[in-house]
Amino acid sequence: MYYILKGEPKPIQYIKGVGPARAKAFNKIGIFTDIDLLYYFPRNYINRTSILTIKQIYTRLLKDNFYFTELNNDLKEEVTLLCKVVNKSVKTSRGNKKYLIVNVKDYNNDEANLIYWQYPDYYEKVFERGQYYIIYGTPSIDYQKEVTFHHPEFEPFDKVEEIEFFKGKTIPIYPMSSALKSGRINNKVLRKIIYDILPNTIEKVEDFLPENIVTELDFRDLKYCLKNMHFPEDVNEIPKLKERFKFEEAFVFETLLAHFRTKQIDIEKAPTFDKSNGIIKQFLKSLPFELTNDQKKVISQILTDFQSGKPMNRLVQGDVGSGKTIVAIFAMLYAKVNGYQSAIMAPTEILAEQHYLTISNLLKNFPAKIELVVGSQTSKERQIVAQKVKSGIVDIIIGTHALFEGTVEFNNLGLVIIDEQHRFGVAQRSKLRELARQSLDNSLVPHFLVMSATPIPRTLAMTLYGDLDVSTIKEMPKGRKPITTRIVFEENLAKMYEFIRSQLKKGHQAYFVYPLIEKSEKLEIKSATEHWKLLQEKIFPEFNCGLLHGRMKSDEKEEVMRNFKEKKFHILVSTTVVEVGIDVPNANIMVIESAERFGLSQLHQLRGRVGRGTAKSYCFLVTSSKFNLDRQSTLFDNSEGKLALARLKAMEQTTDGFKIAEIDLRLRGPGDILGIQQSGLPPFKYINLATDGEIIAKSREYAYKIKEIDPAYKSHPKLKQILQKVINEKKYFGIG
Repeated sequence: MYYILKGEPKPIQYIKGVGPARAKAFNKIGIFTDIDLLYYFPRNYINRTSILTIKQIYTRLLKDNFYFTELNNDLKEEVTLLCKVVNKSVKTSRGNKKYLIVNVKDYNNDEANLIYWQYPDYYEKVFERGQYYIIYGTPSIDYQKEVTFHHPEFEPFDKVEEIEFFKGKTIPIYPMSSALKSGRINNKVLRKIIYDILPNTIEKVEDFLPENIVTELDFRDLKYCLKNMHFPEDVNEIPKLKERFKFEEAFVFETLLAHFRTKQIDIEKAPTFDKSNGIIKQFLKSLPFELTNDQKKVISQILTDFQSGKPMNRLVQGDVGSGKTIVAIFAMLYAKVNGYQSAIMAPTEILAEQHYLTISNLLKNFPAKIELVVGSQTSKERQIVAQKVKSGIVDIIIGTHALFEGTVEFNNLGLVIIDEQHRFGVAQRSKLRELARQSLDNSLVPHFLVMSATPIPRTLAMTLYGDLDVSTIKEMPKGRKPITTRIVFEENLAKMYEFIRSQLKKGHQAYFVYPLIEKSEKLEIKSATEHWKLLQEKIFPEFNCGLLHGRMKSDEKEEVMRNFKEKKFHILVSTTVVEVGIDVPNANIMVIESAERFGLSQLHQLRGRVGRGTAKSYCFLVTSSKFNLDRQSTLFDNSEGKLALARLKAMEQTTDGFKIAEIDLRLRGPGDILGIQQSGLPPFKYINLATDGEIIAKSREYAYKIKEIDPAYKSHPKLKQILQKVINEKKYFGIG
């Protein structure tokens, strides 16, 4: 939340109705003053026209067939329901475990069930027959085709609110965390506190949005928006009010990006790579394939960056197998020709080793010295490599985080390449950049190339990489055939095995990927080691099966991969270590066991290990028969099951990594996709990166336009004040 402060904030504990105990509860969720409370908006609103009925929920669930007909639906959607308790009973399951069923009716007399598997005796006492409750939860249809909520949140709806509701009044519903509940704060209490402070607190804040933006985007003034976000006069205005606060949040972030990006362009200098020689042309001729138009375009963009004298900060994203490594090699060759080292950092040793082998093989006839730096090397091995790097005889250094955690000193490191960059935190990237800077003369900074084989949704790219130029490789190399993907339920395994056998007899190879290395007593999930024996001894005894997993030593993994490449193994049984970087064109079958356990992006990455040759390729997603809706007489009520099947169906429907990324963003959210700790995501309070792409794009347009026409913000003093505040508080997410 961003605002210009006009009055003194009031500590939360001195607000009427709060006190020390409730103040502690508010503090736990980041509310310390009356102004913090002012920006604590309702999660929902209920009135006679907006609230869903049980019949509407039932119709929506059936219409969407658990949302699989349209993958655009938000599978985690939570609904708000106003209903009256008509009955409650504690039952006992087959395992002698007690649970509570609460039968409820809405004001249309349609029925639904609330089920509480934990603490049934407690909830049985809490719910009162005849009492109205507001219910928040994710609905499903149970085996009796009734609308059911499992462990929904709830709160009593008292008589006064009930009368107001039926008169047509809109009632705000606020997020209720466990911290607030511990302070005996419910929605009724919170509504009263906010209602009392609203008139005075609104006068303490001032708008910072430029007037032209407010007018052009048809926003209401700040005071009106704040008042009506809490107690709306017209419920139809709420989406537009929310849009304003989302825009504010995105606008400040994009203004920050514009500020730092301009600073980079205007102040920082990088080595100029303007020399070329016969090596570049010879390398191009040596390739056994023709570059795609997208690859040529991206290489041209990189060369333009190199020749500018300004630091390149470019993201190259492309689908699996689109040829990003070749683009990186061209960039590293240009660095070498101009007298600079290059370093490429990969997230795992197996990917670093794969890069080392691939790049060494492609450059074996060229005068480029390449070394590998990984954690599994002995201290003596790393010391020898470090001496070579420091002396300057090494042109390309490939490694993991060991590149900056050890004693490696670079010599004129002009190009830093980060592969699968979303797996690295901001601090790790910054440390490598700083090491490169120390190796350069005249206060130069290195060129930075970021690569991602996980296509990034547009809204994430705008936020995570708004300070980078983005290049996209969508065109696949010639001769690639689309991969056929099929869900295989356990009852159909025999048919799948026979098909694979027919492909192996033709000389092709197959991957079998498992989520675990060894069998787990706690999880009923297939493991690699257990099924390697099964596949070798029982299912495919006439073929050779290799085993690969992350606990193996580097030389063991390298030997297994070499044997697979040389066709000594027909089948490679593995964990997800094959997810990225493995390239065996003869392998045309990917079997992913317990596929429901994998994320959508990970499934797509694994599928990308096949389809690299000229043969038709196949990906089989093996999952439990309980997910087979054709065999179910009713739809199952497990929300995780719904999500799992949605992921698998998405894989069947498209091989486009960019579409997969958009679907994954909607299913899981940005934090889960990128890893909360490593993502560098701004802690947006109002923006939803899965759905607010247009708002982010519009805020970006205005932010960069203002920076262009008013670089010092002389005509925008309030915006400058906000920008300076964010910078001073260091809330700029590592982008500077």
